[in-house]
Amino acid sequence: MRHAGLIARRCDGLWRGALIEGPSGIGKSDLALRALDAGFRLVADDRVVVFAAGGRVYGKPPETLAGLIEVRGLGVIDAGALPFCQVALVIRCVADPAAVERLPDPRAETIAGVSVPVFDLWPREPAAPAKMRRMMQSLGVAP
Repeated sequence: MRHAGLIARRCDGLWRGALIEGPSGIGKSDLALRALDAGFRLVADDRVVVFAAGGRVYGKPPETLAGLIEVRGLGVIDAGALPFCQVALVIRCVADPAAVERLPDPRAETIAGVSVPVFDLWPREPAAPAKMRRMMQSLGVAP
């Protein structure tokens, strides 16, 4: 289980997702909420169960959190989430926008024995959901 959120976009009939990681309070749920408004779908908020199958990594919510997302200032609400998706990339939330390299070298992390691309992102940036979509497009996993 990972302390993360997972949002997804449909590509070629499959749901492919971005695993959003970072310390508590950095803005993971806020970023996921804004991404939902930009056309992504929620898979999991706060905790993600990851597993490998067929050489790919997948994520799903723990049963107790399925379909729920925390909206700071409102509470926990039902967001009609997907049951699971393939994890196409990892978004590492950073606290300082200056920590995001302008032209980063490609990086990856091994999750459940599978290499997954990793990108740093300042979650409070207004363009963060659009950047996630572009990151997925650059990997060929989102329209």
